[in-house]
Amino acid sequence: MRQNAKLAASKTATRLRPAAHAKPIVVIGSSNTDMIIRVDRIPRPGETLLGGEFLTAAGGKGANQAVGAARAGGKVTFIARVGRDGLGEDAVAGLQRDGINVEWVVRDPAAASGVALIFVAKSGENSIAVAGGANAKLSPADVRDAAAAISSAALLVAQLETPLPTVRAAAALAAKAGIPVILNPAPAQPLPDPLLKFVSILTPNETEAEVLTGIKVNDPARAAHAAANLRARGVRTVIITLGSRGAYLADVHGQQVVPGFKVKAVDTTAAGDVFNGALAVALAEGKVLPAAVRFANAAAALSVTRRGAQPSAPTRAHIERFLATATPSRSSIRRAR
Repeated sequence: MRQNAKLAASKTATRLRPAAHAKPIVVIGSSNTDMIIRVDRIPRPGETLLGGEFLTAAGGKGANQAVGAARAGGKVTFIARVGRDGLGEDAVAGLQRDGINVEWVVRDPAAASGVALIFVAKSGENSIAVAGGANAKLSPADVRDAAAAISSAALLVAQLETPLPTVRAAAALAAKAGIPVILNPAPAQPLPDPLLKFVSILTPNETEAEVLTGIKVNDPARAAHAAANLRARGVRTVIITLGSRGAYLADVHGQQVVPGFKVKAVDTTAAGDVFNGALAVALAEGKVLPAAVRFANAAAALSVTRRGAQPSAPTRAHIERFLATATPSRSSIRRAR
């Protein structure tokens, strides 16, 4: 029998609470505990580095996006699996502190909660390995159990740290109900066209866009080529994230680069997740797409100035203050490293 995680919240949510009548953003995806070592640089294969600082933080791309959306002001429901262990207990309690509905977070009777091992260099770059644990058991049946939540949502947000058949089942259910689907295709992997046809907005970074299309995104023309390739395969809107340079947006109305914001990066671990969570909130509130992307760019920029995955997600008030004073980056797409 499935058991939904329902732990009592021990603290008040750290975000702006949404209007009571707002439709929820449903996020389906992974929940991990991040175990982080800070080092001067990322170790090379076969190399051992000493002297790094160690810390743990709540993570997992799905949970990060849920927290990013909640702190940006969204009403969020999360669909996931965790283990019946201390890490799972802590993960769910943290989600509840951010006001996230965890009714559809299932306690797996056999698998352990997911864990990510992360190296973070002084430059802010990172290297990550993930033991998925219970995330790998999230199933189409779990999606069907949460069908009512999905079909009554403003948007569905998904990523690729849970099984692809489960992601496809959720996207298909949402599309059938007329619910827009945001798919963040990370970690990078090829995707079948039948899944892409369910996707309203696809949000790859440059590397993920290259994996999906075979096109290296290192100038505006190639970004346009990659976006056109994905739109021809059924995706309505493509947003290729470009870090501090912003995001390349292509939809039925045309193409443009929405400028990003230059900040001093401390840790880039969850920048893409915060972007997707904030994007979903802005769209659920009715912002037009370029304005929604600008809001998401600001949230992502703030996140890289803080350490950790979920701890880095900014509040709505912080995002709005930043947008009121920050100057957008004007640099163009440069050669990808």
